[in-house]
Amino acid sequence: MTEYLTAGVCVAGGGPAGVMLGLLLARAGIDVVVFERHADFIRDFRGDTVHPSTLDLVDQLGLRDKLEAIPHTSLRTLDIVVGSLRLHPIDFGRLRGRNREIAMMPQWDLLDLLAAEGRRYPGFRMVMGAEVTDVVRSAGRVTGVVARTADRQIQVNASVTVAADGRDSTVRNKLRLTAHETGVPIDVIWLRLPRPAVLLPDTLAYIRADTMVVTIPRPGYLQCGALIPKGTFDEIKAAGLPAFRERLARSAPPLTEVVDDLADWDAVKLLTVQVDLLPRWSVPGALCIGDAAHAMSPALGVGINHAIQDAVATANLLVPVLLSRPDDVAALDDAARRVQRRPRRPTALMQRIQIAAHRFLRSGRELVHDPPTRFELTVPGAVLAALRPVTARFIGYGFRPERINDGVLNPPPP
Repeated sequence: MTEYLTAGVCVAGGGPAGVMLGLLLARAGIDVVVFERHADFIRDFRGDTVHPSTLDLVDQLGLRDKLEAIPHTSLRTLDIVVGSLRLHPIDFGRLRGRNREIAMMPQWDLLDLLAAEGRRYPGFRMVMGAEVTDVVRSAGRVTGVVARTADRQIQVNASVTVAADGRDSTVRNKLRLTAHETGVPIDVIWLRLPRPAVLLPDTLAYIRADTMVVTIPRPGYLQCGALIPKGTFDEIKAAGLPAFRERLARSAPPLTEVVDDLADWDAVKLLTVQVDLLPRWSVPGALCIGDAAHAMSPALGVGINHAIQDAVATANLLVPVLLSRPDDVAALDDAARRVQRRPRRPTALMQRIQIAAHRFLRSGRELVHDPPTRFELTVPGAVLAALRPVTARFIGYGFRPERINDGVLNPPPP
């Protein structure tokens, strides 16, 4: 059985870009259908760092009290431990404005909040457990998608189709758009560990000779990421779980008392890291945003925030056309092309910084093998201190943060 729907916009993918875009469009009075192929938002490999750029948008939406009610941890500073040396490169307290911290919050909680807010508007429809399998075309233009649930097929006819279905985007493949990939030398192993009895200081990463370990505080436990050389996961598994536990403890000594809680490999998930960028984000009738347009490395935790920036740029440019000229396909296609011109350059710059961060990991390992003297650290330490306002700014806000236009927040009455 096929169900037929009509909407101003159809969004494939219920991640940060897709759900935020759906909320903004519905708030502006646009009918929108969002498909999410999973039955819920719970995936441990999703990013947890909600940066000041996103917190500002939450404030604009009037959702701050609801966000604060969700259990989370707020961090103002982030350190890097290289061997036994603790560095202090990031201090969000140097930022201006209300939001001078990052919120460490499970992504599924943020998505639940945004989706619940979207459902307050009559034009918002979110279909969980619905996988988009194809796009629909008419006269050389994309006019919607086909999705399948456990019990039916759904076909949506839409003025604009948005691919927000991740780095392995089905819609992007159907549009025959190919991303340019940058080689990344790492993968990430995700796992949970209990919190040690001694409270950990706010730490971005522990770097040792063979591994970098990230410890993300969540209510009641730590979400940990171990960065490993790309393609070595099978070797690590073959060496055995005790060796891996010892590796974690060696890289991040505060974890020594809790690594034995890692009982089997089923509790370990591999994230294959990739960095890529579409040269062209749109075709007539369709647009790619979020990871479908630019897969990010987990370095610096900026991926979720760039995806949300894409959603805001998309809403700001599409909503005026959808409200005033919904049948003007030329104007809609022009708006979609202009979306790319907003976030593409800031995203490309951030990806370059992420690649540079991967190079730093190599130098960090050299520091572990050949620790510098206190005198040798005087100049780098002074440089880090001078750069703290800069690092806080580009990590917290990126290079061109978006604000939600008043026409989206407070649209004119129909």
